[in-house]
Amino acid sequence: MAGPAALTIHEAAAELAAKKISSVELTQAVFARIKAVEPRVHAYLHLTEETALAEAQASDRRRAADAPLGPLDGVPIAIKDNMCVRGVPATCASRILAGFVPPYDATVITRLRAAGAVLTGKTNLDEFAFGSSTENSAFGPTRNPWDLDRVPGGSSGGSAAAVAADEAIAALGSDTGGSIRQPAALCGLAGLKPTYGRVSRYGLIAFASSLDQIGPLTKDVEDCAILQEAIEGWDAADSTSVRLDGPPPTRAIQGDVQGLTLGIAKEWLTEGLDPEVRAAFDGARAALEKLGVKFREISLPLQDYALPVYYLVAPAEASSNLARFDGVRYGLREDGANIIEMYKKTRSAGFGPEPKRRIILGTYVLSAGYYDAYYLKALKARTRLREDYLNALKDCDALLSPATPTPAFRIGEKTDDPLQMYLSDIYTVSVNLVGLPGLVIPCGFSKANLPIGMQFIGRAFDDGGLLRLAARFQDATDWHRRRPSLG
Repeated sequence: MAGPAALTIHEAAAELAAKKISSVELTQAVFARIKAVEPRVHAYLHLTEETALAEAQASDRRRAADAPLGPLDGVPIAIKDNMCVRGVPATCASRILAGFVPPYDATVITRLRAAGAVLTGKTNLDEFAFGSSTENSAFGPTRNPWDLDRVPGGSSGGSAAAVAADEAIAALGSDTGGSIRQPAALCGLAGLKPTYGRVSRYGLIAFASSLDQIGPLTKDVEDCAILQEAIEGWDAADSTSVRLDGPPPTRAIQGDVQGLTLGIAKEWLTEGLDPEVRAAFDGARAALEKLGVKFREISLPLQDYALPVYYLVAPAEASSNLARFDGVRYGLREDGANIIEMYKKTRSAGFGPEPKRRIILGTYVLSAGYYDAYYLKALKARTRLREDYLNALKDCDALLSPATPTPAFRIGEKTDDPLQMYLSDIYTVSVNLVGLPGLVIPCGFSKANLPIGMQFIGRAFDDGGLLRLAARFQDATDWHRRRPSLG
């Protein structure tokens, strides 16, 4: 059994406040758990045990002086390895960043430090967050704690697996097209993609700047609210961050949901949806109806275009963002007779197959003669897709969809067919394209005991409303209480 490492944030905060456990003891328990299961799971790329214990000792001193910094003070949190942590390697799971150690903290890390959180280390991901399974890491795949032969989802699969396996109390991930929500669904967690602009991207190594958002991966919705509250807010270092109005997440989560209307798009419930996922989704709908939630069928006419639009916009932005990794300033450098040859050798050796695929595609659609035919049309379709969602949300308080078309698939099952892998994101990419919040929670299990998730989609900056819906669902069900049996 995982012992104290199995606690949620709010349970750990209560234990720490009552002095039933110290932060040092909790942190030691988490690292003992890591040592026990990490060889099988491979959730982490880099552990920071020494500094974590020092942070835990500082937290215990604050509590001894009756001056805790809040519910996260002394709680071990894992960080996806595409966020900068001062003095800790940042690899993005890519060989091209070999040796890069950031000299500064990302804004979310600064805020976690201000909240007293203990940072356990950096978690595995698909290289540069390009993927839906965490198989594209240059350092090997992460395995799903529910079934070690299956993927945890991606690209934040390391963060999700760490939380599901009790190798961290909670974790941060990033979401560009579903990279928090899809692993949350496949690992039985709560995962929030906040409204674009709600969380600073400063210090997040960019994939697609108009789509990326940092968010929490947690064991339940209450934890999601606590962690989100700690990291959100305006940041002068990020021109896309927004000053927030309204109640903070831990207050917005309170209240009932009776009388709310949720929309379900007919385009979501199609032939490609696994029957077990459909059955779990229908069961969740019935549970919400018992809570007084009403449902309305809606239509999103451009939903079928979401994936092609995403796989034009995201690679275009990625090809631009990844141009900086050239061997000149930091990371890997291969020798060459001249600078052009050095660029070529460095990027050929440093990037894996999926980054190369997306760089080539993105560069192609931005090139002369193809910009208007592909990229510009994708931007126009993106605007129309956003209009569809905003129109749907005029008559609905939120939308409800499946999170993934299937439960977790086997490692290696889709690696030879990128298009099949991309289809894993069919329910999630739209939320990033239109800048709205999306929250995934578990709503059932397959016959093979694999978690199945559902997704709430809300109006811009109504992240709290999604948390409230999910919290009331979790009050009435126990799907989120199930844990994998790793031993």
